[in-house]
Amino acid sequence: MASAARKNFDDIVDVMLWQDSSDDSSSSNNFKFNSSEDELDDLLLEFMFPLQNDKSYPRINLQDIPDVQCKAMFRFAKGDMKRLRDALQLPANYICSQGTIATGMEALMILLRRLAYPNRWCDLVPVFGRTVSELSLIFNKIMDDIYDRFHHLVDNLDLVWLDPEAFADAVYEKGAPLTGCWGFIDGTPRPIARPVRNQRIMYSGHKRTHCLKFQSVQAPNGMIAHMFGPIEGRRHDAFMLGVSGLSAKLRRFVQHNGEPYVIYGDPAYGITQNIISPFRQAHLTDDEQEFNTRMSKVRACVEWGFAKICQNFAYLDFKKNLKILLQPVGKYYLVACIINCHTCFYGSQKSTYFNLEPPSVETYLSNQ
Repeated sequence: MASAARKNFDDIVDVMLWQDSSDDSSSSNNFKFNSSEDELDDLLLEFMFPLQNDKSYPRINLQDIPDVQCKAMFRFAKGDMKRLRDALQLPANYICSQGTIATGMEALMILLRRLAYPNRWCDLVPVFGRTVSELSLIFNKIMDDIYDRFHHLVDNLDLVWLDPEAFADAVYEKGAPLTGCWGFIDGTPRPIARPVRNQRIMYSGHKRTHCLKFQSVQAPNGMIAHMFGPIEGRRHDAFMLGVSGLSAKLRRFVQHNGEPYVIYGDPAYGITQNIISPFRQAHLTDDEQEFNTRMSKVRACVEWGFAKICQNFAYLDFKKNLKILLQPVGKYYLVACIINCHTCFYGSQKSTYFNLEPPSVETYLSNQ
């Protein structure tokens, strides 16, 4: 196919050469090719890449996609796509600002495909049978809708599936010395393209990159209990903890004996009533060293949670196309955290490690 296409293109170039040569009054020995390089470039692009407004591409139909391909493209199996749409309570149709209409399922597929892997809008034109402008409008429409209706699931701890007692028992059974530790806190920098203005604000000297930062509390059942951000890349984790108001939200978690439930984090978070961190002395006792070692083993699960988001939605890990002055990059990551209810369908490394079942997607999204 490639050789045939090349032959066709060579034939077109030969025609251009013949036309130019026929107009030249000089002899064949003094032949000159008058077509500019820009014309050849335009011809090549037009030949190899059809116009984006070409309506010959058919609209995508979920029923025509094999189940294996569906999961590769959208990260969810075909039957689970319908269940996810219903759990998200997507409208029958989205109507964009300039009148474009897309069904809820089509909008969901565009959202998931865009986040699933770094791709350009023009690459998705033949997939969805939509122009670049339509795809962008539909993507932003459903992105805003999901964020407006569900962002409360990641910015507060009023969650029906959050069971500190069961979580603390699971963590303790895995070898943690703490009996009341139900979750783990950590910050994550999400690299972005270098902004053209205010670069120092977004630059993290520790990570040596421009980024947005988020603070997350991960539950041992694989779910995200709390996500705060975005915040400038230059900020420290301790600063995020202070402005997030998380400490006040944690105070309502108390054990039956009156002792507070706690979450565990790295030394940057210090020690408060509801947050515990490792011992930091220069010379640790054997007991202190053992405490740090045992807690470090179970705390590793917080990195699994961050890794799964970027594994399923690799677009968020492609910093060259994450431009904060052009795109709501922070909203992209928060919406990915919401639709990481992928764990509700298929579990996760974290839920398997602690032997805990995640909530159903209906329970998670309805929070009832």
